[in-house]
Amino acid sequence: MLAGALARQAVVDQELLDPKTLRDAKLLASLGRESQRLTQVAELAHTLHRADDELIETRELANGDDAEMAAEARAELERLTATIATTEEKLKPLLIPRDPLDDRNAIVELRAGTGGDEAALFAADLWRMYSRYIERRGWKIEIITMSDGTLGGVKEVIFKVVGDGAFGDMRGESGVHRVQRVPATEAAGRIHTSAATVAVLPEADEIDLKIDPQELRIDVFRASGPGGQSVNTTDSAVRITHLPTGLVVSQQDQKSQLQNKLKGMEVLRARLLDLRVSQQEAERSKMRKSQVSTGDRSAKIRTYNWPQSRVTDHRINFTTHNLPAVMNGEIWPLIEAVQLARLEEDMGDQ
Repeated sequence: MLAGALARQAVVDQELLDPKTLRDAKLLASLGRESQRLTQVAELAHTLHRADDELIETRELANGDDAEMAAEARAELERLTATIATTEEKLKPLLIPRDPLDDRNAIVELRAGTGGDEAALFAADLWRMYSRYIERRGWKIEIITMSDGTLGGVKEVIFKVVGDGAFGDMRGESGVHRVQRVPATEAAGRIHTSAATVAVLPEADEIDLKIDPQELRIDVFRASGPGGQSVNTTDSAVRITHLPTGLVVSQQDQKSQLQNKLKGMEVLRARLLDLRVSQQEAERSKMRKSQVSTGDRSAKIRTYNWPQSRVTDHRINFTTHNLPAVMNGEIWPLIEAVQLARLEEDMGDQ
């Protein structure tokens, strides 16, 4: 695997100098990210080979007749052995083939689940949590559609996360998020349980999926709720149905019918690509014991317990007792723990 990665680096370096690559911004960015990863591989490989060579020489000195030099050599052997082990651990994740979808933007669909007003309030909490995390990463948010609930809650919000590696970072957030707390509307002080669902989809390009216009049914209707002067006066809202799969996307947040159609098609492409990826994952998961990376959205993945200030990810038995920080967007420890579990799983499949 290491030899293959080093050979690939030479190919990538040549492709980066190709005038055709320089004219293709998307290809240039993709090759640039791959080159960055392969450069790390080359540097670590150099460290590893140098340590291996020194190890051979040091073993000879450790077995020599000079007692003082042999003692120093044995100490050096320990250092070199530790260096080799550490370098090999750093190399392993870099040599595992990376999912090319991980580098893409993400489309996140967040919906209130069971629990009425409290579920909508929890969905609003998650929306703020993700917004703050994305802000910390220096990424951008583009709201595609949002439906407000009562009491300041959110029934549904669909948004795009624009940033390198956004999908790879957030894909592990897909699933059912459960909250346990005393609702603001609860007079008796009883703890309630409610939920929200999160779906994280890779942004799909038109080249990923060829959608036959004849396979679409597009209905227009009058938008409702806040949204500008055109709301309730023109048929600007759009509902797109993909007939082969039955997937339906409704969009009414934009001012014109054309804008709503374009946004709706963006979400539809993401859902169709996600459906294809999910089917491939389902096939692979038949041979796996763990379900960390399958993104099964019917499964409860995380519980946010207010009385105990506890957040638990049930897929990997990871718990933190710093719920306020998590809800303020400090979710990297949770994301990292899921990524490490998925990495260990992928390494086991190699």
